[in-house]
Amino acid sequence: MSGRLREVAAYLKALQDRICEALAAAEGTGGFREDLWERAQGGGGRTRVLAGGATFEQAGVNFSHVFGEGLPPSATKGRPGLAGSAFEAVGLSLVIHPRNPYVPTTHCNLRYFEARTAPVTWWFGGGFDLTPYYGFREDARHWHAVARDACAGYGPDAYERYKAWCDEYFFIKHRGEARGIGGLFFDDVQSGDFARDFAFVQSVGDRFLAAYMPIVERRRHQPFGERERDFQLYRRGRYVEFNLVYDRGTLFGLQSGGRTESILMSLPPEVRFRYDWHPAPGSPEAELVNVYLKPRDWLAAPE
Repeated sequence: MSGRLREVAAYLKALQDRICEALAAAEGTGGFREDLWERAQGGGGRTRVLAGGATFEQAGVNFSHVFGEGLPPSATKGRPGLAGSAFEAVGLSLVIHPRNPYVPTTHCNLRYFEARTAPVTWWFGGGFDLTPYYGFREDARHWHAVARDACAGYGPDAYERYKAWCDEYFFIKHRGEARGIGGLFFDDVQSGDFARDFAFVQSVGDRFLAAYMPIVERRRHQPFGERERDFQLYRRGRYVEFNLVYDRGTLFGLQSGGRTESILMSLPPEVRFRYDWHPAPGSPEAELVNVYLKPRDWLAAPE
């Protein structure tokens, strides 16, 4: 393992610890199950899952360190010249599915790759995004304000570029709708200055809890009934569709021979699919689709 890989891995493991501690504290009872796993082709990981909680129906936080003789296609989409190169990679990936429908689902991923070229080719990727079931403008503004702050030291247009990329990436093409309200998405980040790029990735990782936990605390005790729960489970179906059809992290894990249980921890524990169902016009459920699942500048959105 190179010095750069070791440095990134240490940060991601510590971030995994911090996030798990914060989620467990918010849950108040129980904690995370931890599974240490090894990959036959090289490497392994540390998967932690909190299941069946009153606040978090399922939360998975996974660290992985894998290496091998050939980068899979999902990892070389932006760098086709590296196809088949030996590689080593570390990453943190998490998905949180709350129990209360008024609390949004969230996803965060941070990763670092090295391809064994001469000289070594390295790059970062990652980001975080939010998938609400019921829309609140103050939550959307808070989420994007923290995302903007995470990018502040990386260039005057970093937030705008990575927000737009997130809106584009988390778009369910066969449905013609966004998965959620976005956030940040970046890949192939390599300015030539490792310290600068790593500092940016740390800025994103360090702000994840500040972006998400205030929303959890604001919404977790909001009363809900079967209608809201039913809509939450229906909308979770869209999350499943995206992850299994489009998500590059899922594809990389499966193509690279990763641990299936750790890869698919991103899927919700309960979900409902319905044929050609549409929310009633003017309902809060229709507002989610018609207002919140449309890319927009949430920081400029009116009250």
